[in-house]
Amino acid sequence: MDTVTLERRIEAPPETVFGFLADRVKWLSWMGEDGVFSFAPGGSYRVRLPGDAVASGDFTAVEPPRRIAFSWGWESGPVAVPPGGSTVEITLAPAPDGTLLRLVHSGLPTPEACEAHAESWQHYVDRLASRAEGADPGPDPWTRQPRG
Repeated sequence: MDTVTLERRIEAPPETVFGFLADRVKWLSWMGEDGVFSFAPGGSYRVRLPGDAVASGDFTAVEPPRRIAFSWGWESGPVAVPPGGSTVEITLAPAPDGTLLRLVHSGLPTPEACEAHAESWQHYVDRLASRAEGADPGPDPWTRQPRG
């Protein structure tokens, strides 16, 4: 198993959800404490997450409002996935009640890495959904607990 797949219905249109995936301030409202992003194919990102973990990679696709893909890995963090060592693809499909988000994180090196990233993506997609639906998820409760 080297892949984590997560699906979530979000009560907001794809354009709204995509905005939280392709804008620095909006991204940091649901995931990360600080970061630098260049939201374009070939552009890079570097985001500091709770516990001083730093994830980085490059965007491979930015297709508003339907798809964004990027390499993923840790410069420092709890799981041994080097920067650019795995791939995350997020697709957004219109649904009767808003948007169906599908996240596929592939290329993870171990079952433990899959488990850690599955837990983390569930946490952060929940926060993303809350923001896209107009709510405030509040401070990230993992601020003092590093995760994968």
